[in-house]
Amino acid sequence: MGSGQVTFEGTRPADSFAGQHITVAGLGVSGLSAARALAGCGAHVTVVDGGDDDTRRRTAAVLAEEGIAVRLGDADSLPDGTDLVVTSPGWKPSSPLFAAAAAADVEVIGDVEVAWRLRGPDAAPWLAVTGTNGKTTTTRMLGSILRAAGLRTAEVGNIGTPIVDVVLGQERADGATHDVLAVELSSYQLHWAPSVRAHSAAVLNLAPDHLDWHGSMAAYARDKGRVYEGNRVACVYNTADRATEDLVREADVEEGCRAVGFTLGPPGPSQLGVVDGILVDRAFVADRQRQAQELAEVSDVNPPAPHNIANALAAAALARAFGVPAAAVRDGLRAFRPDAHRISHVADVDSVAYVDDSKATNTHAAEASLAAYEPVVWIAGGLAKGASFDELVASAAKRLRGVVLLGADRALIGEALARHAPEVPVVDVDRTDTGAMSAVVGAARGLARAGDTVLLAPACASMDMFTNYNERGDAFAAAVRELDSDGA
Repeated sequence: MGSGQVTFEGTRPADSFAGQHITVAGLGVSGLSAARALAGCGAHVTVVDGGDDDTRRRTAAVLAEEGIAVRLGDADSLPDGTDLVVTSPGWKPSSPLFAAAAAADVEVIGDVEVAWRLRGPDAAPWLAVTGTNGKTTTTRMLGSILRAAGLRTAEVGNIGTPIVDVVLGQERADGATHDVLAVELSSYQLHWAPSVRAHSAAVLNLAPDHLDWHGSMAAYARDKGRVYEGNRVACVYNTADRATEDLVREADVEEGCRAVGFTLGPPGPSQLGVVDGILVDRAFVADRQRQAQELAEVSDVNPPAPHNIANALAAAALARAFGVPAAAVRDGLRAFRPDAHRISHVADVDSVAYVDDSKATNTHAAEASLAAYEPVVWIAGGLAKGASFDELVASAAKRLRGVVLLGADRALIGEALARHAPEVPVVDVDRTDTGAMSAVVGAARGLARAGDTVLLAPACASMDMFTNYNERGDAFAAAVRELDSDGA
């Protein structure tokens, strides 16, 4: 990224950072981006990180050449003279550094808030997406629709290029500005972004997640609800999830901003929904009481699983709020290709479909994934993160041909299966070596019959056995390909 120096023309929102002593928490991607941008604005920047290894030392040496101080091995105490703290998203609010900042009456914000404050007067508006599950898919769908409408856009925030770099235009070689940004925001990011005001925003769903970080479900929901604050055109909510509508009701929005729902059934006025296999809009039409605009066919959504159709409707609602024509919604959905490990079909072996949804790292995501298939041989387990599996198992019991369990907390799922699906055969794979996934897939093959789906939807995090969910999904796909190459 070079020296990180930033050039501004006209009005200079960056002037508010000039001369400030700013402490940046964390040497991760977002921390580095924020540190360089703030230094380029004329701030005196110190990055603090609790680690102290060779990789961090090399990074610190590079930053020192750019005029950015780095303190390794101590992320708890506040550097003397700090005027502002900028945190990476994952740092818990209970971190000692933030307690020290509060005691010194020093504000703490995140990189998303920095990006918002660096926006110029003619900056691209934000269409924001949050929710427990489906954020990335919906944001990428939205980006695809916006591009199909001929708009210059980027998918940013919790995905892609750091949002600070995009706002400053440093990721575009052609120097062109964006017309609109599709912004994925996590609850962590929203917690530290008090000033962000989107053009329109969507909360896709709410389910218990990251409660160890937020402290309670109420706090988690409150942070998600921040995405609606100050919306100008539309607050998009899920009619099947009352909690998302409640957040709209509680939001302080600009006059004229509307609540727009999405549903998998026929839509009412001010909603988008599905009628006879067609995605339709009754929100952004001249006569919402009597008119509906056809947007796309269900078959245009890839893959057309129920929860992915819901994602498509949310993306369409945000795009329509920005004035995108119906044809661009259809074309954008047709052009969209989902990221890896999200209900991805790997192969058919012996008339059994093998599907990788390793990204289903919590019970809410796994429930949605299981609802898309029947009958299912379910592969589940990993790190439970304090989750309970009774509701998930009870809802899926009738769909299950069998279950294969792996990972550190697999016994918790096994206990729920014993309570709610005692007739379903269960194979417990007590292995953590590199061949464990091959054993899991082999066990699933033994349970499956022609016409079944073997579904990796773990409902758990992956870090007990894998670096991340991507590595877990790759291991599953490789094991399936081994089956397919056997020709049996």
